[in-house]
Amino acid sequence: MKSDTGTGSSRAVGRYYEELASRYLEEAGYHILERNFHCRQGEIDIIAQQEGYLCFVEVKYRSSGAYGDALGAVSYKKQEKISRAALYYLTVHGYSESYPCRFDVLAITQEQMTLIKNAFEYRG
Repeated sequence: MKSDTGTGSSRAVGRYYEELASRYLEEAGYHILERNFHCRQGEIDIIAQQEGYLCFVEVKYRSSGAYGDALGAVSYKKQEKISRAALYYLTVHGYSESYPCRFDVLAITQEQMTLIKNAFEYRG
């Protein structure tokens, strides 16, 4: 899975892998609602519905293990930011607090994609 972005910029690389992630998730039965949702509370890479859940998906790419794996990059602090952004998204889009949600992580390396459903709990 080599990047063909051509620019080498981290933003272009990020867009390339988020596009790959979106296609991967769609093939896994996710219906993508939004990509790159931003608000004051934080950012969510992909918001989708799957199997009756509203899924907030963090996409992590690592070209090598030199700085740790992609799964380990979703720190507690990052989980808090994603959780706050998810709560804001739910509120703004009229979802009830009891709507079934989960936080998934899609880790991408040069060799594979690993999807972890319900990777972490809400960190409010």
